[in-house]
This record gives sequence, C-alpha cells and structure tokens, in this order.
Amino acid sequence: MRLTNYSDYALRSLIYLAVKPEPETLANISDIASSYNISKSHLTKIIHQLGQLGYIESVRGKNGGIRLAYAPKDINLGVLIKQIEPDFDLVECFATPVSSDDRKPRSTGLPITLINEDVNKTVGCVITPVCQLKGVFFEALTAFITVLEKYTLADIIKNEDELSQFLFSQKM
Repeated sequence: MRLTNYSDYALRSLIYLAVKPEPETLANISDIASSYNISKSHLTKIIHQLGQLGYIESVRGKNGGIRLAYAPKDINLGVLIKQIEPDFDLVECFATPVSSDDRKPRSTGLPITLINEDVNKTVGCVITPVCQLKGVFFEALTAFITVLEKYTLADIIKNEDELSQFLFSQKM
C-alpha cells in the first residue's frame, strides 16, 4: 500500500501547524511549502481541502493565514487518510462504494468494498469472480487502516522540539 503525495503533504502540513513555535499565530502556505521544499500550488489545493474538512481554519485578509482547528489529540490519522485518499483500489476488483442517488461515496467504516462481479460479465482479470487474492488484499488494507486509526496527530509530534528544529531553525 502506498499513500499518495497528496496524503503525505496533508499530514506534513498538519505536523507543521501543530509544532510551529506559536500555535495561536497564523501560518501561510508559502512557509509550509518552503519548509518541506514542495510545490506551493499543489499544497494550496491540499490546504483548501483540509479547510473544507474542518481540520484547519483559514483567516482571509492581509494578516490572514491558517492554523489547526482542533487540538492534535483530536485529529485521527486513519479518519483523515480515509477522507483525503482518492481511493483504496489496490487491485481492479476493489471499488469505493457509491450511493446511486447522489453518486458520493458511502460511509461504511471501511475505505473500500469488493466488487461482486457477475460471472458472465467481461472484466479485466478473467479470474475475478472466483479469485481468493482479493480477500487477502482486502484484509491487508483493512489492517492498514485499522493501525492508522490507532494514532492521532499528537502521537506523531511527540518529538515536537526536534521537528521544530528541522522545520523552523533555518528561519530563526
């Protein structure tokens, strides 16, 4: 399983906001992008989504910026990843469940379900209807998400002083 750069940058942004020297003060996207040497334009999309999901607060205007909307202990990594990863389709026989009425992903507690292929239907893999491997992948992916759900942002910033040195020392 490999997470997208999008998820990686989202987590890094939250780490940055959680360990900045004065948590109440606003940060800006340029500073985060510069600290991690990542694309500001890509990061802007990520910050926007984190704001829409309620993880960060945005303040507009000349002195505007962003900050965490919740305490780090209240930001669950598994929940976050399930919200921002575009899909968990490890193999073609995985699919994100979709509600037929509004075409939005359903909340099932798990990030994916398995497609029950019609035996007579043409699929990319000829053994999909009888394959046992998809069950193994499903179990592995479920375990991956379950582990992430055991941790919060607070758990991964316990070395806050060290993180701050790497992120902010060149600016001081």
